[in-house]
Amino acid sequence: MANEAARARLEELADTVREGMDAIARAQQEQAQLTATATAAAGRVSVVVNAENVVIQVRFSDNIDDLSYPEIARAVTAATQDAAAAMHRKTKDLLDTLRSDTARIPRLSEYLPGMPDVHDMIPEPPRAPVTPPSARRREDEPADGTVRFTALSEAAESAW
Repeated sequence: MANEAARARLEELADTVREGMDAIARAQQEQAQLTATATAAAGRVSVVVNAENVVIQVRFSDNIDDLSYPEIARAVTAATQDAAAAMHRKTKDLLDTLRSDTARIPRLSEYLPGMPDVHDMIPEPPRAPVTPPSARRREDEPADGTVRFTALSEAAESAW
């Protein structure tokens, strides 16, 4: 009798996990089809990114020549960053929906008390910087902004 109850509970768990995996597969398919579009410079620049934040289209309006090359570059950068932010929001919304759909999947600790849940151990990935590499602080620079002097002999050695 106890074995039958345990077997039924295990079968229920397997069905719930299968449904959760199906929901994840559907969300992955949906996410792969997402795009996000943003404009800049009063609509003169339009950028479309795919679900992986890869630029898949850049369009300039007929009056793009009103802008200088540096203004166009800044507009493309701004539109690309805005499109990436929009994609981040779309992906977050999709994941939030998925999390609520899969929240009913029992945790491993419900079946094996004291067992840690793998989901709880997954760290959040860090956000990638949106500043150009030249504007970022180098790793060997002090975080407090102080100036650090290097002896000429040290600088020569590190260059080789």
